[in-house]
Amino acid sequence: MTTAVRPHARTATASTATDGARPADVLVVFGITGDLAKVMTFRSLYRLECRGLLNCPIVGVAVDDWTVGDLRDRARSAIEATGETVDEALFDRFAARLSYLSGDFADAETFERLAAAIHDAQTPVFYLEIPPFLFGNVVKGLSDAGLVKGARVVVEKPFGHDLDSARSLAEEMHQYIDESQLYRIDHFLGKMGVAEILYLRFANAALEPIWTRNHLASVQITMAESFGVEDRGHFYDPVGALRDVVVNHLMQVVGAATMEVPANRDGDSLKDALHTLFGAMPAADPADYVRGQYEGYRDIDGVADDSTTETFAALRLQIDNWRWSGVPIFIRTGKCLPITQTELRLVFEHPPRVAFHADRMRSPEPMQLVVKLDPTTGVRLLVEAQRGEHAEAEQISLDMEFADEGGEGPTPYEVLLQAAMAGNNARFTRQDGVEEAWRIMAPLLETPPPVHPYAKGSWGPREADRLLAGEGRWHEPWVAS
Repeated sequence: MTTAVRPHARTATASTATDGARPADVLVVFGITGDLAKVMTFRSLYRLECRGLLNCPIVGVAVDDWTVGDLRDRARSAIEATGETVDEALFDRFAARLSYLSGDFADAETFERLAAAIHDAQTPVFYLEIPPFLFGNVVKGLSDAGLVKGARVVVEKPFGHDLDSARSLAEEMHQYIDESQLYRIDHFLGKMGVAEILYLRFANAALEPIWTRNHLASVQITMAESFGVEDRGHFYDPVGALRDVVVNHLMQVVGAATMEVPANRDGDSLKDALHTLFGAMPAADPADYVRGQYEGYRDIDGVADDSTTETFAALRLQIDNWRWSGVPIFIRTGKCLPITQTELRLVFEHPPRVAFHADRMRSPEPMQLVVKLDPTTGVRLLVEAQRGEHAEAEQISLDMEFADEGGEGPTPYEVLLQAAMAGNNARFTRQDGVEEAWRIMAPLLETPPPVHPYAKGSWGPREADRLLAGEGRWHEPWVAS
């Protein structure tokens, strides 16, 4: 059972309004009857209500013939289904914010009725929980109804399925709104951990100098999931692991781990630093890319009988700049792996062989720094040490769970929805960064290597091990006991 959120406990986050941005005076959620709202949105908005951070009405828009009572019932059942403890008074206050408008997104009358429903809102936030092919229609409808002036438009991933489609989608939307109004959600940017990587790197004088090619042997990023595609075959089969999580989620982790210090903490400075970093990365080489597919995947409803979609991806990237030249960046992700865990791991250079430890039975292991990102967050330092009562040294871990130090943090969608409503764009991607990420991955999409089968519960196909030849080995993620 999830612990109830303390009423009015304002969480210290970076999601306050910036650069004079005005807070939202209404949140309009397109597609509010869908699965994403059921799984994420209602709970996140309710938790913001509990923390005293929700300050505007919420209008749901969808094609379903619902009443506002139906919407409020769905909100309650969705929140309870997550294990959240519901405070009746707070839920009543949250439910009172909800209203509903049924309509076809292709019908101009829908947007005319929406304009009447939100009256004289000056800073509406439109959250599009709908398939990307509908983004353009909805933004055009909003524009034709005179609703985009002063507005912010929040869209879900994926933003395109390759470089050309990402550019085309942006061009379509830029006909009606400016890039500064467009907030692209990547829930990884809402996780407690990714943003904190930057602070950890640059706020500690002892860490920044060793976070470079002078001391690091490699960087490993692992996103492991113990579950499979299940009933999402129709969605997943045209997408695959590379498009689903690497080009967006995991490239954001790469950015946080390797970008230079931003000039400021504002959104544009962060995005400028990310764009510069991506610009220093050559396009990925298909020879350094391994794809896998777990056994039984093709039996899933919605998956083609001869599907070559990858459910596992492992790749090697490089960065051609002064700080990182020569340090390989290894990424792996997969479904039906032994555990569910996401982490960033810095593997330092192996200590030199010297007489001081030459007679030991084992050679010292390289030091490692691990930042755990999901499902919980924390930092681990792996170092060599010797206890007085032991003849031999060993590797020990110095662990810190963020929850133990600072209590329960907000969920990613809480962070992102609050940021969008406050007008803080720091946790959202910009078009030039999106295009650079697609450019880097383009060769892997254009000439993908063959897909290798792997058993459920394994760490993927053995072929992935060859990527680290001469660079060590994959390390199993840190799972807190």
